[in-house]
Amino acid sequence: MSFYSTLYNTIFKRNSVFVGTVFASAFLFQATFDEAVTAWYENRNKGKLWKDVKVQLAAGGDAGGDADDDE
Repeated sequence: MSFYSTLYNTIFKRNSVFVGTVFASAFLFQATFDEAVTAWYENRNKGKLWKDVKVQLAAGGDAGGDADDDE
């Protein structure tokens, strides 16, 4: 019971502290979730993103080629 009474007295007893804890937790969750999803998305689409394509174009054009290149 000691854990629950300490938790109640530090977070849930005053509404202002509880609301502040909710906002801080939501902010930290959002930042962590955003970083995780961005890392997953960039890993999943490696080679297709502008930061990857820009390097290929600067190195000498596209690697795939077009039908217009035959002329």
